[in-house]
Amino acid sequence: MRRPPAIEAYGAGGFRTEAGRVEGSILILDDVVHPWPVASLADLTPAHFDTVLAAGPAVAEFALLGLGPAMAPPPRAVREALAAARIGLEVMDTASAVRLYNVLAKEGRRIAAALIAI
Repeated sequence: MRRPPAIEAYGAGGFRTEAGRVEGSILILDDVVHPWPVASLADLTPAHFDTVLAAGPAVAEFALLGLGPAMAPPPRAVREALAAARIGLEVMDTASAVRLYNVLAKEGRRIAAALIAI
């Protein structure tokens, strides 16, 4: 049975999940929290989604992208790479993305959450 990790807190440059505190940005895929080497939208490239793209829509029907404290469009190359893999993309600030992730994870949705730390 799936058990997606809940995000209990965020801020001060990291996230707290049931497994403990993670410093920096995170990528949650297939119910596993991974460190994610993205500090800002300016750093973001399609390569940062390689594990999501490799997993495909069977594991992640869409990617939830939290861009830090503010909302802006992600690079076109990122949008195109995910679209080509038939993985949807939802973009918002990190605080909103954390709240939405927790709701969708509890519902059992297959999502990837790529969250830039704030």
